[in-house]
Amino acid sequence: MKQVQVSMYATRFCPYCLRARALLRRKGVECEEINVDGDPDLWARMERLSGRDTVPQIFIGGLSIGGYDDMAALDSAGKLDALLFES
Repeated sequence: MKQVQVSMYATRFCPYCLRARALLRRKGVECEEINVDGDPDLWARMERLSGRDTVPQIFIGGLSIGGYDDMAALDSAGKLDALLFES
């Protein structure tokens, strides 16, 4: 299976960012991480793209799926792997 591109806007020490990183690692997923710590331009870009102002903001295949809770809910529902991997 081929992995879809995953990117995540995050800060270094946010507990939800840490959980998102851990979940993606458990799935064996490589993620482009965009660190918005202290960068108002990147933070504004994240808000524009996602429509949200909290971190993390996770994009799978260019689609905004929301934050960690949203990703964890997809995983619990058995829908996350279908988004992360092409068959």
